[in-house]
Amino acid sequence: MTPYAPLYALHLLAAVVWVGGMFFAWMILRPAAVDILEPPARLRLWLSVFKRFFVWVWIAVAVLPLTGVGMLHMSYSGFDAAPRYVHVMMGLYLVMLALFLRIQALQLPQLRRAVESENWPAGGEVLGRIRKVVGSNLLIGLALMTLAAMRPPF
Repeated sequence: MTPYAPLYALHLLAAVVWVGGMFFAWMILRPAAVDILEPPARLRLWLSVFKRFFVWVWIAVAVLPLTGVGMLHMSYSGFDAAPRYVHVMMGLYLVMLALFLRIQALQLPQLRRAVESENWPAGGEVLGRIRKVVGSNLLIGLALMTLAAMRPPF
């Protein structure tokens, strides 16, 4: 096994946890929660889900650049020699990070306040905004993973 292999494995695992978690939340958990839970229970569920999932996202946020930069230096001797798709991947990571930070720093506290005050309409509105940001981040993450798998020669 080369020194590159564990970095690559950690990198892939971090990406799968983050993007896979968003896919599960968007495609499976959200529709099921809407089908069977009333708004108060649904909003409480999402607060609990975010609390647990965001721990893993923070780990991914740290692991991805560390392993990515490590692989970059092992494979290309730095950023300048890397193929363009690697540059695009790094840029998309920054976009995904910014969207996650928006949820974490701005929208999640709003949701928490709405739930604590039992303002269900306001909580639903905030959750709807979070859903849109997560949906955008999911699409970017899926595009990024597709780009990484294809490794286009541009």
